[in-house]
Amino acid sequence: MSDLATLAELEDQGEFIRRHIGPSEAEIAEMLRVVGAASLEELVSRTVPGPIRGADLSALPAPVNEAGALAELRAIAARNQVKRSLLGMGYHGTRTPPVILRNVLENPGWYTAYTPYQAEIAQGRLEALVNFQTMVTDLTGLPVANASLLDEGTAAAEAVTLAHGQHKGRSDVLVVADDLHPQTLAVVRVRAEPVGIRIVVAPAAGLAASVAAEKPFAVLTQYPGTEGALRDIAPEIAAAQEAGALSIVATDLLALTLLTPPGEMGADIVVGSSQRFGVPMGYGGPHAAFMAVKDALKRSLPGRLVGVSVDAMGAPAMRLALQTREQHIRREKATSNICTAQVLLAVIASMYAVWHGPEGLTRIARRVSLLAQLLAGASRFPLRHEAFFDTVAFETGAETDAVLAAALEAGFNLRRLDGAVAVALDETVTREELDALCRVLGSAPGSAKGGIPAALERRSPFLRAEVFNTHHAEHAMLRYLKRLEDKDVALNRSMIPLGSCTMKLNATAEMIPITWPGFSELHPFAPADQAEGYIALIRQLEAWLCAVTGFAAVSLQPNAGSQGEYAGLLAIRAWHHSRGEAQRDVCLIPSSAHGTNPASAVMAGMKVVVVACDRDGNVDLSDLRAKAEAHKDRLAALMVTYPSTHGVFEEAIREICAVIHERGGQVYMDGANMNAQVGLTSPAAIGADVCHLNLHKTFCIPHGGGGPGVGPVGVAAHLAPFLPNHPLLAEAGPETGVGPVSAAPFGSAAILPISYAYIRMMGAEGMRRATGVAILNANYMAARLRDHFPVLYRGAKGMVAHECILDCRGFGQGGGVLVEDIAKRLQDYGFHAPTMSWPVNGTLMVEPTESEPKAEMDRFIEAMVSIRAEIRAVEQGRADRKDNPLKNAPHTAAEVMSGDWSHPYSREEAAFPLPWVRAAKYWPPVKRVDNVHGDRNLVCTCAPLEAYAERQLQAAE
Repeated sequence: MSDLATLAELEDQGEFIRRHIGPSEAEIAEMLRVVGAASLEELVSRTVPGPIRGADLSALPAPVNEAGALAELRAIAARNQVKRSLLGMGYHGTRTPPVILRNVLENPGWYTAYTPYQAEIAQGRLEALVNFQTMVTDLTGLPVANASLLDEGTAAAEAVTLAHGQHKGRSDVLVVADDLHPQTLAVVRVRAEPVGIRIVVAPAAGLAASVAAEKPFAVLTQYPGTEGALRDIAPEIAAAQEAGALSIVATDLLALTLLTPPGEMGADIVVGSSQRFGVPMGYGGPHAAFMAVKDALKRSLPGRLVGVSVDAMGAPAMRLALQTREQHIRREKATSNICTAQVLLAVIASMYAVWHGPEGLTRIARRVSLLAQLLAGASRFPLRHEAFFDTVAFETGAETDAVLAAALEAGFNLRRLDGAVAVALDETVTREELDALCRVLGSAPGSAKGGIPAALERRSPFLRAEVFNTHHAEHAMLRYLKRLEDKDVALNRSMIPLGSCTMKLNATAEMIPITWPGFSELHPFAPADQAEGYIALIRQLEAWLCAVTGFAAVSLQPNAGSQGEYAGLLAIRAWHHSRGEAQRDVCLIPSSAHGTNPASAVMAGMKVVVVACDRDGNVDLSDLRAKAEAHKDRLAALMVTYPSTHGVFEEAIREICAVIHERGGQVYMDGANMNAQVGLTSPAAIGADVCHLNLHKTFCIPHGGGGPGVGPVGVAAHLAPFLPNHPLLAEAGPETGVGPVSAAPFGSAAILPISYAYIRMMGAEGMRRATGVAILNANYMAARLRDHFPVLYRGAKGMVAHECILDCRGFGQGGGVLVEDIAKRLQDYGFHAPTMSWPVNGTLMVEPTESEPKAEMDRFIEAMVSIRAEIRAVEQGRADRKDNPLKNAPHTAAEVMSGDWSHPYSREEAAFPLPWVRAAKYWPPVKRVDNVHGDRNLVCTCAPLEAYAERQLQAAE
């Protein structure tokens, strides 16, 4: 070997692959012996059907190590020009407090957690979300708010859908004020058209007259308007309600610290973005939107809602409330396909409010408002409106180009209007920058001009809860964040073996670039020539994902898997319409599908027809053929998950696709289980036309406690012209696209460097090997557990895919033990439960991923075997049927240390069921949460928990 070859070997460009894939070579060999395969290749050949095997990843570059990937991304970030973008439109510069930046955004204890379905081990995140909901309700003046939505445009569209459902078909007209943010209007237009909503855009100045004439089901206004104008919207709200319509107001949280809240004016629904509460612009996302509603609408509220209930001991405990609204339950009857929240971003925004408190937020808002007034007073140009909060529009007429050019020369992006220039001030603008802006527009700053009219000034208090008035010293804030983090189980503590949710390694090297200024500080509507780095990264990532899927084109705009589904179905719908086949509106969906599938289909204007599954969990081919034939003249699409939701590679997948294509339909593949495909097969190989991917699953963007996510959609060549595009940035999609499904042109662009880094460091062989090891790990677990828990489904050759379903239904009859008891008992062992009761009620779906070391998998297996022994003790009468470790799980430290211990089993058995648990004991902070009580007594804002406990005690007495 030459010295240069030796040097190349020592540089070890494949180092990251070995660190991402948990098991060592020796451990892989040992696991292969357990599952009875001679090699990974043989295991794959017994798992993935031969006709679909093969994927061409030659377009992917050779892997680089972490240092190489970071250097490459640093060079890409440097190609972006970070100007001071004072463009507004719902995106503003903000300062992320360093204590929040380091201890939340950059902390795996927060960003690697899962959606808080297991409430007992998610009390920290849930408390932070209750803080978010309280912040929103206080500022908007409405009693109920959700735990965030994807972005402001989506929130407005969700509000429109909610209002339309409330109107029960009496009207299909939506009146929109013409000063709505343009990207919000564009998203609402896309959402409205498939479901038959007609939009009337009316002048804001005469909105009440348009409402009276149109008799709409809802009225959507912006407060302050997109150009900054402030007007009294109370008459518009009254006119809407007099016409029998709901009033929807899009607003700005920072402005509401100084303005009369829309709820106090009578608004029914208030939406907006919390981005400027400490979350960087990030070229458009991710950001936490919000929705607040009147009490009468709370059970129609889309997305997540966190409520306060009690645990088994009567102590206050938080949990996701009203979960019967979940899409996997309501399916085609759902009014929304939103199945997540922007939790990490909502936590940051809520902590921004905790850190600053009401006085600090008011001080920031007053400073921003004063900056705007000083700029207004210094300009030689007339003002378009005298009443404003932070955005001033100047009538520049023929000098518009010159003003914009001078501003750009001085380092500012300002917004072009028709014959005017708008400037949106924010908390990051310095006095020196104000001087520079004044020179661009006129002279030095002098006296203030314009501002907030006295009639619109806020007079009601807000953020009076203790949490917003306590943690203003850094020691106090640091300890508060740590206390909340310690209540939760995230990937930095133990394995989270969730089937279908793919909780794999989110490598630190992948996360580092997202806070670099070159990626975090760009406005989504900044000129494209200032975003060369982002555009290059996006185009490269699209190309790599095309290689992975086998498709011709990919859009990264959808900012969640649900939005990717919706975008894919819109592309199918638009293609049919382009061919003169608008009657094609039937979507076939297997009964095992993700619940968002039928919800997305309904949103895309399709009618859902359910296809049965056979006893092995596969699509019932005879039922599929019968229903495809019955609807062949109207067949639009089939939605199918592959590998199946039951964790197997269906042998007949190509035949399934052919049945649809022969009858004029298109095949949509849900990419939730893509972690079992990459490098081995592809959506194109199975015969699909469309698929969405979950970058927060297969491609390593962390779940963040329930968000952020990215759900890009890939399509075959004939569907490429119908991908999402955006009216404010031509680079965001095809000229003939369906319009935007997200407010920003590239959705949650700021987290795309994570997936870029993952693919760059893994390369083709690394990702192919990762898929093989993911399949091996699942089969290893299935083999080790099959003598204790029946494995419900297997493929044709006895293998599972990347996940397996453990059947727990028989324990209820034998010993009264339910699957929930097993899930809660796992918390005593320090584990998050696998996916519970989905897709089959009474089961656990386990997905170890390729990232888990064998030692961690063995600990989980040992915990499950130990739990099976506890079940057997109940079945055999050696343990009490009602008073046993399973029924009483989880066990808190306070309970175990209490002087009153009346259980027939020991404290040791309760808290330390296996020897290794003691070494790193996780103590669940609360006992099992009472979901029914929480739904019947809905509390979703942060009154002190002690006060809530007192109310419960009084009620009990």
